[in-house]
Amino acid sequence: MKQLQLIPEIHRATHRIGVHLARIAGLGLNQPEAHILAHLASFGDSTISQVHHAFAHKRSTLTSILDRLDERGLITRSTNPRDRREFIVRLTAAGKPLAKRAYRELESVEKDTLRRLTKKQIDGFTETLKALEGALKRTDKRKGGRGFPT
Repeated sequence: MKQLQLIPEIHRATHRIGVHLARIAGLGLNQPEAHILAHLASFGDSTISQVHHAFAHKRSTLTSILDRLDERGLITRSTNPRDRREFIVRLTAAGKPLAKRAYRELESVEKDTLRRLTKKQIDGFTETLKALEGALKRTDKRKGGRGFPT
């Protein structure tokens, strides 16, 4: 069989990001928890739909992650006053320092990476990831799934 070209590299990089986040002394978060907290540090209060769109977790998986963060007192979820069917996710006072730390770690890795690349390489990488996501959406729909959030 022909070796895969993109998937192994993406998987390895994603795994290494998770390992890096797990090693941060005192953070005590797994990869999806750290990514969600970093998202909230960057974007501020977010609806569950916005968090779902950012990470494309299954709804049940996202709920479990948010439950764990809520139980640890790092986030709160409350009804959106503009749409009572939607919930807003907010960092708590205890969650803000961890969220900022997770964000800073990801930002540091990204800055170091971007310094090593040209704009053309960055643009090509971004287009590659968009094409990969599009292929996954099409494959999921052909197999009877509803696709990923857009």
